[in-house]
Amino acid sequence: MNKVQATLPLLVLLVVTGCKTMPASNHARYSRFIAITNFLDFSPSCNFGGTTVLLSPELKAPIKWNQLVLSWNAKPVPGTFIRIEASAIQPGHATKFFSWGQWSSDDKTFSRHSITNQQDADGDVRADTLTLNKMADAVQIWITLGGTNGAMPSLKFLGLSFCNTQIKPEALPPNRAARGKEIFVVERSQQSYSGGSGWCSPTSLSMALARWGAISNRANWNLDAPEVAAGVADHGFKFLTGNWSFNTAFAGSLDGMCAYVTRFSDISELEDWIAAGIPVIISARYDLLQDGRADDFTGHLTICRGFTENGDLIINDPWTDLKVENVRHIYKRENVRRAWATSRNTVYLVYPENTKLPADRFGHWFSESHEK
Repeated sequence: MNKVQATLPLLVLLVVTGCKTMPASNHARYSRFIAITNFLDFSPSCNFGGTTVLLSPELKAPIKWNQLVLSWNAKPVPGTFIRIEASAIQPGHATKFFSWGQWSSDDKTFSRHSITNQQDADGDVRADTLTLNKMADAVQIWITLGGTNGAMPSLKFLGLSFCNTQIKPEALPPNRAARGKEIFVVERSQQSYSGGSGWCSPTSLSMALARWGAISNRANWNLDAPEVAAGVADHGFKFLTGNWSFNTAFAGSLDGMCAYVTRFSDISELEDWIAAGIPVIISARYDLLQDGRADDFTGHLTICRGFTENGDLIINDPWTDLKVENVRHIYKRENVRRAWATSRNTVYLVYPENTKLPADRFGHWFSESHEK
């Protein structure tokens, strides 16, 4: 690959390592997050199609991992696209570059879609998650940027959430500062929209964005569920609006907003965020959230907005029949723990840039205090 001159800022790997005085724990070995905000150490080249390709050096992961979820935030430029791929580095072997598909903010000139049928002996990508058959300890990233008439997307941020699914984190003591605290989040039901039966993710995202739009006086962040659903639609996968990476890419394309996917290891970390005044979108199976519901093995997204005095969770659940009940639910702590575990404790973290975040005990989110 021939290097070309490009105006690209210095590559900074923000490897979130957690508190240096804390001994290693299952929480720090279960899930870790890396943020990349600048890309000069990526080798750039241009091909004949007018695209720019950025190839990273091998990036050492903070843990042994067998699952990877990618997130990206880019300024929306009409008529442009981003493709992101990753090769897992294992001892003596590198996998092929698995693809997270093609993302575009407007979806008119370039279709937004994930890619199916990537499975081989090493693993597979299912829309937003690479799952390997063997552990890896590093990764290499391939980014393709392109557009019409010389237009090019502006990538602000790339997030890598690593997970070792063989580890089960131990329970943490609760953060009692969140007990009895509730954050106001507008209530929206996906069932109130025509065609909204599969919109749990964009409806939850629209509630989170409306929250920030209200307190930041940013009306352009208060987007209703249909507009969010159109902006996150994955035309390459059957779960049309449930692609984790595409949902956070949409939120992160809004000016001044940061959004990404990561994994927590315990409800105590949700309490950290609620105590800091930040609601969190969680992926938790619907049937397990409440006793007596019929089995439903599909994924489901809701937004955690607070905790009761006894530690149960206050959640806006978009799958709500407004003729029967309110969007605001109280779910038992242990029910949420079981339901959330089915996604390996996946969350969307969505907040305005420069928001003061809670202390990151285990390296699970984007914390600039850990910049190296």
